[in-house]
Amino acid sequence: MHSRAYLLLQRDFYDLKENNYKGITARPVSEDMMEWEVEIEGLQNSVWQGLVFQLTIHFTSEYNYAPPVVKFITIPFHPNVDPHTGQPCIDFLDNPKKWNTNYTLSSILLALQVMLSNPVVENPVNLEAARILIKDESL
Repeated sequence: MHSRAYLLLQRDFYDLKENNYKGITARPVSEDMMEWEVEIEGLQNSVWQGLVFQLTIHFTSEYNYAPPVVKFITIPFHPNVDPHTGQPCIDFLDNPKKWNTNYTLSSILLALQVMLSNPVVENPVNLEAARILIKDESL
């Protein structure tokens, strides 16, 4: 018998394939569906347009009561991505109290794609990237 997390991730995978979001591909690495490989393209008309970022997502048996661990393998120079760990700074991924069981794999991936194009310079994890963005956005 499969776990609750497995069944939810199967549903999320079906939803992801069904919606075919532009610039987002994701697939489970193994049959247990707890590890995923992801590619996210930068949004059109953004500094990241045409670039593809590779990520991993690790789910636990607590999904969707707890957020997964997301890491960029291709780490962008971005105020909201830790330059050492590759972890994105998105409140609902960082703080389990802000996690909502309505979040799905698709909503996580879409949030990551939007985060790339819309950096938040308040409370950045990459201070240098935030400083440069504040000084001259074109850099």
